[in-house]
Amino acid sequence: MSAELINLAAASTTVAGRLGAIAYGLAAIGPGVGIGLVFGHSIEAMARQPEAMPIIRTNMFLGFALCEVLALLGLVVPFIFQK
Repeated sequence: MSAELINLAAASTTVAGRLGAIAYGLAAIGPGVGIGLVFGHSIEAMARQPEAMPIIRTNMFLGFALCEVLALLGLVVPFIFQK
């Protein structure tokens, strides 16, 4: 009976590792879409108002950084909450 428990524990560790990878894959979808929207809309805004380019560029990089932080959190959180 103890061999069955050992096999069950090993299987649950493998599943937990795979769930962390799946969670990061799902967490990377949102920031990917967000970064695409940030750059797409900023390019459109620069094309409409070229004189406002420095302000738009600053806000673009700020939005990019915030979206990228979400992706990094999605990478780190499964490691923090491991059993």
